[in-house]
Amino acid sequence: MRYQISGKQIDIGESLQTHVQTELGEVIQKYAQRPTDANVVFSRSAHEYVCETTVHLSTGLTAQAKAHATEIYAAFEGCCDKMETQLRRYKRRLKDHHKDRSEPVELFGASSYILASEESTEAAEPASLQPIIVAEMETQIPSLSVGEAVMQMELAGAPVLVFRNENKDGLNVVYRREDGNIGWIDP
Repeated sequence: MRYQISGKQIDIGESLQTHVQTELGEVIQKYAQRPTDANVVFSRSAHEYVCETTVHLSTGLTAQAKAHATEIYAAFEGCCDKMETQLRRYKRRLKDHHKDRSEPVELFGASSYILASEESTEAAEPASLQPIIVAEMETQIPSLSVGEAVMQMELAGAPVLVFRNENKDGLNVVYRREDGNIGWIDP
């Protein structure tokens, strides 16, 4: 497994890198049989250290965790505990959903845009109905079953996930509703 351990405007020493690789490696090997890479980023937010961890599995699923603490090792331990809880919680579902999958999840490219928010407090009509595009990026759309899409959305902690339904070959959306349930849009 590949590890990418970095710091945003923080020097990361060899002992912390070794600690991260051993501790995170034990957790991932215990609950996920086929991890491909892990990305761990340390940063500062005022007086606290922040640790953000993203683990990619060969099945195409991504697990993310984030923790804050006043010490850098404590921030990592909190993040590692969240990752362990998340992977343990979904271990059975991961095994059930991917037992028969012989190949990784197929990904399709798509364009992703970030639109500027309207900051005007006036009730007047805007001059143009075209939104201002702030950023344009490439993104990946996975080909998943509905159950895998819900699991991927929950693992990533995302409010919404667009995916290609592998049973119908159409684009679908799953999202978290305000009442806590999961919504599924199948056009």
